Amino acid sequence: MNLSRLMVLGLLASHGPRHGHQIRRDAEGTNVSTWGGVNVGALYRELRLMEDEGLVEPVRTEQIGRRPARTVYQITSEGQRELAILREQAIRDLHPAPDALSVALLFGRVWDRAELLELLQARRGAIASILGGITAKRDHLQAKGYLTALDVSVFRRAELRLEAELRWHDEIDKVLAEQPDPAHPAGSKSKPKKKGKPHL
Repeated sequence: MNLSRLMVLGLLASHGPRHGHQIRRDAEGTNVSTWGGVNVGALYRELRLMEDEGLVEPVRTEQIGRRPARTVYQITSEGQRELAILREQAIRDLHPAPDALSVALLFGRVWDRAELLELLQARRGAIASILGGITAKRDHLQAKGYLTALDVSVFRRAELRLEAELRWHDEIDKVLAEQPDPAHPAGSKSKPKKKGKPHL
């Protein structure tokens, strides 16, 4: 699923012709690289690829002052068809991205408890930070009147998913507190060394 392509075609379809810099600013303004997996740095390359495939076409070139000339693109009828396919795939897709954390917890069980707790605590802090950033962005854009009810709902979905992750962290803390430490299992205390016979 090419989410960068989905975002670009969606913007052109809903907001009309735009140049690459405008599209990049839209992507950065919504932090879509964080929650949507869109590679912001590849947007210009994606635009050129879509032009080669006939999904978008240049309509004019704009230049303001001494800034570089910018090509303004619009979506084509073929691009509209591609957008419909990508949109349906994205909405129907129920398979999440690979879950590295679960793999580590299920199969990488030989850990030092203190190290694991420290890593999980750092993860919790990062999630809380991202959640705070998304909430602040939503509040700011909402106060400015830039968001529709649907936009707010999309922000809330991202917030709810992160809130669920934080609740999971509360649960795993309790689980780990009751589990034996894999690095120091019960009954694995080193036996005292046998004393040798005293030298005569």
